[in-house]
Amino acid sequence: MTQANFSDETQTVTEVVTVDLVEDKPGVMTTVTTTETPTTQLQDIKDQVITILSELPAYLSNFFADYQKPLITVGLILAGGISIKVMLGVLDALNDVPLVAPIFELIGMGYTGWFVYRYLLKASNRQELLTEIDSLKEQVVGKDS
Repeated sequence: MTQANFSDETQTVTEVVTVDLVEDKPGVMTTVTTTETPTTQLQDIKDQVITILSELPAYLSNFFADYQKPLITVGLILAGGISIKVMLGVLDALNDVPLVAPIFELIGMGYTGWFVYRYLLKASNRQELLTEIDSLKEQVVGKDS
């Protein structure tokens, strides 16, 4: 068994080499086994971790650049789901307060009555409602050319 010392400017590596000799068979290759010391293994692991962490920002920026639209879509879907959950929680909390639900029902019935009176009873008012709907549709969808 031989022991070799290799020195570098920053560290010293000790490697243990075990050589098996085959004396009764001339010309047969010998097997050499090497064992690394635990400090060398830890240094290799540390170097791999540092390499991965140093390349992480570039990897993430490339990933975001490649998948920007799908990531934004998934983010908007998640934000919409969360906002619906919050809205339902607020409405459930308001529904538990006494007299709030009946008051909201009265407000809804009052607004429905006003809408019917304002836009649906007369033909001229219905035409006004249709022009407002068409105007809103043009703003949202755009004009048909």
